[in-house]
Amino acid sequence: MTFRIFVAFALIFSAVASAADKPVPQVKRALIISVDGLRPDLMLRAKAPRMQAMLDRGSYSMWAKTTPGAITLPSHVSMLTGVPPEWHGIMWNHELPLKEAVYPNFPTLFELAKRQKMSTAVVAGKTKFNVLDKPGVLDWKFFASTSTDSDNEVIATALKILRDHQPDVMLVHFAIVDVAGHGKGWGSPEQMAAIEATDKSIAQIFDALDELKLADSTFIILSADHGGAGRTHGPEDPRSRIIPWIAMGPGIRKNFDLTLLGADSNIETYDTFTTTCTMLGIPFQRNVKGKFIPQILENPELVRPQSDATTQPNK
Repeated sequence: MTFRIFVAFALIFSAVASAADKPVPQVKRALIISVDGLRPDLMLRAKAPRMQAMLDRGSYSMWAKTTPGAITLPSHVSMLTGVPPEWHGIMWNHELPLKEAVYPNFPTLFELAKRQKMSTAVVAGKTKFNVLDKPGVLDWKFFASTSTDSDNEVIATALKILRDHQPDVMLVHFAIVDVAGHGKGWGSPEQMAAIEATDKSIAQIFDALDELKLADSTFIILSADHGGAGRTHGPEDPRSRIIPWIAMGPGIRKNFDLTLLGADSNIETYDTFTTTCTMLGIPFQRNVKGKFIPQILENPELVRPQSDATTQPNK
């Protein structure tokens, strides 16, 4: 009798653990939108109805932190690997005339997605994002040849890939807010106009998801790599380091300010990687700095991170 009770409890525990290892059932794909140089207060001040509407439709923090260095390429690679620049090795922020291509020391979200037979896409407004283009990792890709005052190529390419292929994991990076900040200053009329233009591009993406009937199955994070002040951004300046972080999609709590939870809700850019992996059920290496943010879920008990001890840093 005792043995039967033990077996019954073991079976129940096994079933619960198995269910917890699964991704959120409704989530079929993930989209990360990065607005380069977007400072949270400027997003809230701008005429940016679609980004601002995400606050009502999702869980968010306007006090998330990027990497201490607060520069584009290292910060984005941290966003997509879950580890600091010192770990992933991408410490520079320019296109380098390298004889051989160099890729992050840790696997990116896209590498791990490919191991799970998922399709991947990156559309970026800066050439240096080709550091993510490890052979065999990206199914569809676009890296703008020069940074301009328009993201027209970015949005056109992103919409085409979305409509033609509906990738499982996708990054769309908009550059013009950063370009305007360096050219005219953070918070300048020109940068505010760039934020508003980017908002219109994001609206096109959301409209396409609705048109394709993908909105109800897509997990979305909108964030940034850094903010800025004056005409620059840099180490340990809070105006550079504080970024927006908004999660939206099936199973996500609506109109929920994560800062209500106090220290338990401190969000860093590394958490984008871990949270996206968890929402899609993608195993990831244990030795990352990023953490899953369960407070974004309406039912946190549905899912837990699937760390994988066999997933090691890239050689």
